[in-house]
Amino acid sequence: MALPLHDLIGYGEQLLAGAMVTIELAFSGYTLALTVGTAWALARRIEAPMIGHAVRWVWRVYASIFMGVPSVLVMFLFYYGGSAMIMGLLALFGIRARIDVSPFQAGLAALTIVQGAYASEVIAGAIRNVLRGQFEAGRALGIRPYQIWWYVIMPQVGRLSLPGLTNIWISVLKDTALVALAGLNEIVARSRTAAGATKEPFLFFIAAALFFIVFSAVTLKFSARIERRLDRGVARPSAVTVAAQA
Repeated sequence: MALPLHDLIGYGEQLLAGAMVTIELAFSGYTLALTVGTAWALARRIEAPMIGHAVRWVWRVYASIFMGVPSVLVMFLFYYGGSAMIMGLLALFGIRARIDVSPFQAGLAALTIVQGAYASEVIAGAIRNVLRGQFEAGRALGIRPYQIWWYVIMPQVGRLSLPGLTNIWISVLKDTALVALAGLNEIVARSRTAAGATKEPFLFFIAAALFFIVFSAVTLKFSARIERRLDRGVARPSAVTVAAQA
């Protein structure tokens, strides 16, 4: 039996509200993951023997844990144990406060930490693919190190890492659905509620699926446009050169 128009409008508004929560969580999680990943990728290049060795050891521990554990388990850890961990840290400084971790905050922390590890690998790989001679040329010209990184290295890193970072964005977007297990009213949770109330699971779950499909398709199209823009002026090997190298 078809649903009345006012019911469709009401549940449609709920799905829209859930979609906005999903988008907010995805953008926030991706931005923080990108920040964490960039920081780790740069920190791992520290050349000072003691500091560099310590940073790389901490990175190996961090990556081994959070790249080997499902995001949903990390999210549950923060949701059910985050309050105790934060209050324990504050107690070390003599601060007594009651802290409650919301499902949104737990999901944001999990996406940041887990996807930040993958983002670091993508960015570190892009840095390794930048020709070493460009660092040396910048130093020979007397350019300050931070200017070499900002004006020469990072634009190339952005171009080289774009496909991998696009995949991470899509992964972050899909992982937002896991936060519904902690009670966040994002689009999947709203779809489940509407399906249960109306006995129309096909309608509402298909609507939620279309949201992710459309958003992913828009992302890929937008990423392709950015990639074409960043590739302007980049020399590509011709077929004759490739054949000669083979």
